[in-house]
Parts: sequence; C-alpha cells; structure tokens
Amino acid sequence: MGPQSISTILVSRLLQGILVVFVVISVVFLVSRLARNPVEYLTTDETTEEEKELLKEQLGLTGPIGIQYVNFLVDAVQLDLGNSFISARPALSEVSSRASKTLQLGASALIFSLVLGVPLGIIAALYRATPTDWVARFLAVLGQAIPNFWLGLILIFFFAVQLDLMPTGGSGGVEHLVLPTITLGLLASAISMRLTRSGMIDVMGTDFVRTARAKGLRESTIIWRHALRHALLPVATILGIQVGYMIAGTVIVEQVFAWPGIGRLMLHTILVGDFPVMIAGILVISTSIVVANILVDLSYPIIDPRIRSGAR
Repeated sequence: MGPQSISTILVSRLLQGILVVFVVISVVFLVSRLARNPVEYLTTDETTEEEKELLKEQLGLTGPIGIQYVNFLVDAVQLDLGNSFISARPALSEVSSRASKTLQLGASALIFSLVLGVPLGIIAALYRATPTDWVARFLAVLGQAIPNFWLGLILIFFFAVQLDLMPTGGSGGVEHLVLPTITLGLLASAISMRLTRSGMIDVMGTDFVRTARAKGLRESTIIWRHALRHALLPVATILGIQVGYMIAGTVIVEQVFAWPGIGRLMLHTILVGDFPVMIAGILVISTSIVVANILVDLSYPIIDPRIRSGAR
C-alpha cells in the first residue's frame, strides 16, 4: 500500500470519526436538556427565584435551545465543557485525571484477551474435532456467557476473601490489576479465540498453505509465519469493537473493584447529576473508540499482505 493509499484511508476515517463524535455530543446535548434541570441539583428549597435565574444564566440555560446548542458546540470544540457541579474544577480535568487508570486497565485487559484467546484459537484449529478443540470451545462459550460483574464478585470471594492472595479492590501495585483485568478481558479473549479458530481453519485449507507444505516448509513456519497473519484479520477487525466494549465494561468492573477510573467516575456523575463531567466523559470515551477503530483500519495492510498488494 502506497503513501497515497494510507493517507486516503486516514483522511476518510478521520472525517468519519469527526462525524461520529459530532453525532454523539449532539445526542448528549439533547439528552442533557431533556433530563432533570441541572439547577435543581444545585439549589435547595430556600433558594430564591432570582438566584435560580442567575444560576441558569451562568450555566447558559436561559436562551433558546438553538442558541444553547450552538454555544455548546463552540465550547466543545474549544474543549471547554464547564466546571464540575461537585468540585468546581474543569470537567475535562476531572475526566483526564482518571484517564490513566482506565487506560491501564483497558490495555491490560486487551493484552490478556489476545495472549489467552489467540493461542487457544490456534490450538483448537490445529486439533479440530478432538477433545482439545471441544474443551477450548466450551471455555469460549463459558467466557461469553458469564456476566462480568458476577465474575468479578466470584474472583473477589475466592482469591481475595477465601485465599487472601489478591486485594479486594482499589488501585496500587500490579496485584490490584490482576482480578479486574481477568474480569474485563475474559469475554474479549473468548471472542478472540473463536475468531482465531475459524480463521485458522479456513486458512489452513487454502492453496498457498498446501503449496508451502509441498515445498517442504516446516509446519511451525507455515502456521506462525504464513497462516496466522491471514487468520488474524477478523481478530483485528473485532478489536475496535472490543475496545468499545472494554470502555463500557469499565463502568461496572471499576465499580466492583473500586478502581478509580473514568467508568466509576461516570457512574457517580450520573447518580449525582454532574452533567459537565458526564458530558466530558462521554466525549473522551467516544473519541477513544473512534481513534481505536482508525488504528485498527490502518493495521490491516500490516497484518494481511494481500491488502497491500491489492491497493497498488
């Protein structure tokens, strides 16, 4: 794939991403206006009507809905989403202070899912229709069927409460990351395993694999150097969706393990009605998902040489 093709894909995906983020923040604006009036969260029964009107003016809630929407978009482009109703800090600062923890948990879960799922998928494909394959597929189905909140509680009960091997929650050393990573990454590993297995089964029956065997190449070379690259394309495609799942899953997993990330912050802001922080969190999450999908699209030519040659 030449530089022009890469730049064309990048520009196209960036434009699509900007459109997606625009739609998301527009929906967020509409929902925030249809929800409970923010002024009600910030006032008491003793607050006078004059004080309420002054607060509405400060929050930009007094003009027509169209003017409010334009002002909201202008502020969003400038990354000025207002201040938190609770801490009075800039909303984006509240979210960014938690971003590193969510990134740490999400990256660990993603790596765990690939390290576990891809090798299991390869083994299941190579030993198709054997007990090894049946066990691997059973574990994949089990991983997809278990709710992550229930899995998190079970892991806490056995490994933290009964065996006292891991902390029950919070953040700190690597040991605090183990159970949340397993909880968040198990479903993704099951999906990766099933996609890798089906992809390997398809690839191992193709002409170029039979040709490689006829040339006398070692089976390990055929599997790891040739077949796997072609089989991983569906896994790469699903990675963008998995990133979205993991970011959404952090809302529950971070709450279960008291992990101080964006997910737990988002749940708290929804409960207390801290709309600026909630909007900032949604903007950061949607942008992260868009960036992840752009990176996945750009990885296709690296994983599958046929895409590179097809674009020339």
